[in-house]
Amino acid sequence: MEQEQFNPRTDLSALNAAVNQIRTVLGNIIVGQKQVIDFLIVGLLADGHILIEGVPGVAKTLSAKLLAKSIDAQFSRVQFTPDLMPSDVLGTPIFNTKTGDFEFRKGPIFGNIILVDEINRAPAKTQSALFEVMEERQVTIDGQTYMMDEPFMVLATQNPIEQEGTYRLPEAQLDRFLFKIEVKYPSLEEETAILMAQHTLVNKTLLSEVKPVLSVKQIQEARAIIRNLFVEPKLLEFIAKIVTETRNNSSLYLGASPRASLAIVHSAKAFAAIQDRDFVTPEDIIAVATPVLAHRILLSPEKEMEGLTTSDIVAQIIKKIEVPR
Repeated sequence: MEQEQFNPRTDLSALNAAVNQIRTVLGNIIVGQKQVIDFLIVGLLADGHILIEGVPGVAKTLSAKLLAKSIDAQFSRVQFTPDLMPSDVLGTPIFNTKTGDFEFRKGPIFGNIILVDEINRAPAKTQSALFEVMEERQVTIDGQTYMMDEPFMVLATQNPIEQEGTYRLPEAQLDRFLFKIEVKYPSLEEETAILMAQHTLVNKTLLSEVKPVLSVKQIQEARAIIRNLFVEPKLLEFIAKIVTETRNNSSLYLGASPRASLAIVHSAKAFAAIQDRDFVTPEDIIAVATPVLAHRILLSPEKEMEGLTTSDIVAQIIKKIEVPR
């Protein structure tokens, strides 16, 4: 009888055909990093922003550009630097000598897929310019509000190693990212494949041949389907227990907010959908919990000195809580 509650099944065939195409396109150029590719797709379908972190040379920027190229939408790129001003990102009023009035010239933030490269290189004043647009999908300049077109997604990259000329991202801004994806070094086999591909110039050819797979309309339709996927009440309670434990954990100085709980729900639905399921399982929640929570919590000074990471604490919390079945 339990199986009947999932019938009639939601038709995810069109969505998964597009997802598999994106996986193939990105996978042909980016060797390995299958989890990174899946999380990029989940972030897009869950209507969230993504922070991509990794050392130089692990294809952070390339991954973001490829995702943008696979979508028939407006792509814009902003290179963050220490001298970047808010107006360089949002836009600025320009005096029109013909009309005698000021006209607003839109900045690069106006687009569908926005790549913010090296986001931690801009000072706090410029970082704060992203607060409103990332959360409310709008920009307010001189009392005038400009709405962003849908979809609107910020893909930001940062290097966790080099600290010279960088600024720590404010917690309020980190909380606006659905995921923080850590891009790791490739394995020996993967690096060999990268060298072979570059040696034969395959990547150069493939990159120029990347065509859009999803339209804006298809993304909006997919998001509507995903929002209505089934989640059992006991799984919602499981999510609440995980997030609540971050606030009561002695290893953490700062726990996650209710925004994190909602982020886990939305991303778990999208993760289930790209697995061709119209219902969420505990495994979906566990899969997205770390990229959703790791950048939203702060370690206590003692645990930081011990060399632990926020990802370690999230794993400990999940292990401690009984998984519903």
